[in-house]
Amino acid sequence: MLYCADNSQVLLSKNLDTQMGMASTTKIMTTLITLETAEKNNKIVEFTKEMQAEGSSMYLKAGDRVRLSDLAVGMMTVSGNDAANAAAFAIGGSIEKFASVMNKRALDIGMKNTNFVTPSGLPDDNHRSTVYDMALLMTEAMKNEDFRKLTKEKSVSVDFIRPDSQRVTYNNHNRLLSMYECCIGGKTGYAKSTGRCLVTVAEKDNLRLIAVTFNDRNDWKDHIALYEYGFEKFAAVTAGDIDDSYKVGIIGSSESEISAGVKESKKLVIDKSSLDKVKTRVYLPPFVFAPVKKGQVIGCVVCTQGEKVILKNDIITKASADYLEISRIIRFIRSLFR
Repeated sequence: MLYCADNSQVLLSKNLDTQMGMASTTKIMTTLITLETAEKNNKIVEFTKEMQAEGSSMYLKAGDRVRLSDLAVGMMTVSGNDAANAAAFAIGGSIEKFASVMNKRALDIGMKNTNFVTPSGLPDDNHRSTVYDMALLMTEAMKNEDFRKLTKEKSVSVDFIRPDSQRVTYNNHNRLLSMYECCIGGKTGYAKSTGRCLVTVAEKDNLRLIAVTFNDRNDWKDHIALYEYGFEKFAAVTAGDIDDSYKVGIIGSSESEISAGVKESKKLVIDKSSLDKVKTRVYLPPFVFAPVKKGQVIGCVVCTQGEKVILKNDIITKASADYLEISRIIRFIRSLFR
């Protein structure tokens, strides 16, 4: 599946809602919950025997101590099953209780066809998801700043609390970070019962796409092909960016102008063949009258395609402005006509 994270649009798909095993791409969810928890309390976790797991590992030993956020590193780079188990015990108290946390978070995201049983993705008949649900998960995860920073790194070092002074560098298994320059993150997965699974993110020309494949022997090449198709065929139309800033004159205030901008960036994905027909206009008054409240709508950015409005975004004030006494208002108005 090829999915646009900017406007929740499915661009290309096959077996969209077919439930299958997703192997270690599961760790996208485990990592997201771990980082969200660590943001509030990045506690020290001591690794115990009950946290041990077969398969891929960040090679934690009983008695080792690391920060909770370091377990996220072990999951997203070398796909450590031991790190996933350790996070599950540290946050939920047990594998089962943590699975409940995962499933609740999945429902909040809108993953209606997913059921998590393990934090690592080790095979279980009831541990299943769909390519669509995993695209929703990656979209949500990329909203988290710590996740975005971690998933794009080709290698990350962890400083252990115990053993003291031990530092280990973990190399990311996501080869697409090196193979495709537009790739900004992702997670690999493999088990005999599931085949190769891969969820990745790529960004180009202000367009963010997500590719998901299950049971795909040629996943690296297929993800590149999906992205090349998406970036060649589609383009992002924007009606205002969160970083855009406008200045508007204000009458009746001690300030001569007020800053304004859009509350959030808005994008629409369209076929590139019709991009030349799109026009973007900014509508703002030459001035406004005080008082003005922060967040007050004073204009808009409008994208049209022919006569049709395809995207609109309100422009709001970034600050408040109170009345100015009447004598100064009169002097200000007179100054406009000198």
